[in-house]
Amino acid sequence: MSIITVLRHNISPNMLSSARLHVFKQNSRLLSSYAKFAEHNSLERIRNIGISAHIDSGKTTLTERILYYTGRISEMHEVKGKDNVGAVMDSMELERQRGITIQSAATYTLWKDHNINIIDTPGHVDFTVEVERALRVLDGAILVLCAVGGVQSQTMTVNRQMKRYNVPCIAFINKLDRLGANHIRVKEQLRGKLYHNAAFLQLPIGLEGNNKGIVDLVTNKALYFEGDYGEVVREDEIPGNMRAEAQDRKQELIEHLSNVDEKLGEMYLNEVRVEEQDIRDAIRRSCMKRSFTPILVGTALKNRGVQPLLDAVIDYLPNPGEVENYALKETERESIKVMLNSERSNKNPFVGLAFKLEAGKFGQLTYFRCYQGMLAKGESLYNTRTKKKVRVPRLVRLHSNQMEDVSEVYSGDIFALFGIDCASGDTFVNNQNLELSMESIHVPDPVVSMSIQPKNSKDRDNFAKGVARFTKEDPTFKFQYNTDSKECIVSGMGELHLEIYAQRLEREYNCPILLGKPKVSFRETLRESCEFDYLHKKQSGGAGQFARVIGIIEPLPPHQNTLIEFKDETVGTNVPKQFIPGVEKGFKFMCETGFLTGQKIAGIKFRLIDGMHHCVDSSEFAFFQAAQGAMREAFERGSWHILEPIMTVEVTAPIEYQGIIVGQITKRHGIVNDTDGSDGWFSLTAEVPLNDMFGYVGELRSSTQGKGEFTMEYSRYSPCLPDIEEQLIRDYQASQNIVVNVQKKKN
Repeated sequence: MSIITVLRHNISPNMLSSARLHVFKQNSRLLSSYAKFAEHNSLERIRNIGISAHIDSGKTTLTERILYYTGRISEMHEVKGKDNVGAVMDSMELERQRGITIQSAATYTLWKDHNINIIDTPGHVDFTVEVERALRVLDGAILVLCAVGGVQSQTMTVNRQMKRYNVPCIAFINKLDRLGANHIRVKEQLRGKLYHNAAFLQLPIGLEGNNKGIVDLVTNKALYFEGDYGEVVREDEIPGNMRAEAQDRKQELIEHLSNVDEKLGEMYLNEVRVEEQDIRDAIRRSCMKRSFTPILVGTALKNRGVQPLLDAVIDYLPNPGEVENYALKETERESIKVMLNSERSNKNPFVGLAFKLEAGKFGQLTYFRCYQGMLAKGESLYNTRTKKKVRVPRLVRLHSNQMEDVSEVYSGDIFALFGIDCASGDTFVNNQNLELSMESIHVPDPVVSMSIQPKNSKDRDNFAKGVARFTKEDPTFKFQYNTDSKECIVSGMGELHLEIYAQRLEREYNCPILLGKPKVSFRETLRESCEFDYLHKKQSGGAGQFARVIGIIEPLPPHQNTLIEFKDETVGTNVPKQFIPGVEKGFKFMCETGFLTGQKIAGIKFRLIDGMHHCVDSSEFAFFQAAQGAMREAFERGSWHILEPIMTVEVTAPIEYQGIIVGQITKRHGIVNDTDGSDGWFSLTAEVPLNDMFGYVGELRSSTQGKGEFTMEYSRYSPCLPDIEEQLIRDYQASQNIVVNVQKKKN
């Protein structure tokens, strides 16, 4: 039996004889046939999907099962790496040790003659940019939900990301075997918290330790997963005690579909008999429009429900040709949207998006999605941002950290190539005259900063190399040198984020480092409007400087308090238009450092209303200086206060610890927004200042005997409490005095 036969009929390697299994593992010729077969599929037989969820919902375990059942791997391993192997998609040693996904990993596999490109993404909020750039290039997604935890904070973040990039999804309720599993509650949360028009396509046969299989409502069959690894799917009649429930849930499914699908709605109103294929077609149409979310159920760890999920990916998620992808063409007047042609041929010019960078053994590895045309090894590409021409020396398809060479790629493919110097989000074309650029990737701002330095001064070169690589790979990891404190500062999405990079510097660059106390990114803003009238004048013979600016600096509304705005409201020629950019630059320059704590200024609007110029002595630089002077006046005369980042914190723990946890959150100046409890567990949602959250993980674990867990994500900026504000100002003034005294001693 050839490997192609195995793949086309979805026969698991486990079902073959041991001799054939050995051949499957060892015969490289058969594996290359696998790659070739995957490479040349038609557009209709391609799916690009991501697997996204809250942390510890079972994403990587699910991916491991998918790869096993499709014949991509011959053995399954635990995520935690208890057998010292770990999951295929967690290729980094740190991932296997911690049991979490840190970097998104790409692979491809085959199911029923369909080529499925999969990106397994992290669930932790600290690595949210990995989810952002994956969803940017995918056509569909599987939203994994824990049957116990349900919709959690990171689930909401992932849902917003899917909405941002208009990615249709299938919901998969995982971990039905866990104590406290409740699929009905998860469905209600999917509707109530995420506002999805969702309904069951499947029901579990038993929960927790009694889970035996699933009921498929579309086919009216019960499915049981037999064999050592659940590789044999046996169909049977629906159990007698579930027939009434199955009938009710199927009716509910048809009603929810009828509300959003015109064709099925008409059949339903006219009382026409709805067949199985009618339901499938309606699910596909409404799922691709994001007006309906089908819910499937299972338990990946116990090998149940994975094969029907793969069938649903093929049946209900779009192929690349069914997704409208646009590029922007810049003209002198405006940006024009150009629709890309997804036909898999070389008739159209190549357009591709670089969505992820990674340092590999052979240099920078750049992950690409091809949106139009074809690219062959040895061809040249043009970066539409830098206008640089580069040659493609090697094309590869990815399977976690393994690579397989290919000679060409077509529209809809996800691939990687070496030797291209670019940034994440760059657009590449093969025609220099084709000035197109794809929509870039949303990158959230870092919220936590820490001081960083190598333990040994001799490691500075390795430190510099490592930091340069990590800041290029991860746009949410920032590095800067603070001239005031004379410290190197790294910023990221959380303490875990920075801790991981510290460990990677030591492991990959042999550079042990010291991390200082986290520094939160505060902001300074105005309480009320402040008028200014500033004259900058230096005229002592020869070419002088003269500029006068008049206007108002006013606070922006609370929902815009992270922005700064400049508005030119001048009329006439008192301030010539060529000097306006100088005023704007001076204003933005002063917003980099506030006078209360040295933090950035945000949430203000600079309105330039009038001014004065001199026909000889005025210049852009003079107005630059005048704007700075106006800001200094506003610092002295205006009423300023400090803003701090507020985080949405979700705590999950056994219900007996609810009072303790509420007390902990209150002590940290948190405001409890919502509590939800069932089956002996409760979840609490609160808004807590980030400055008060450091060290909370240790306190939570010690007070709940290690059973409690929490996640947090950025919500907004809000004014500090008066005592916190006073302490920040005192600390800043003390540090400034120390710096001044040190400089005096040096002089």
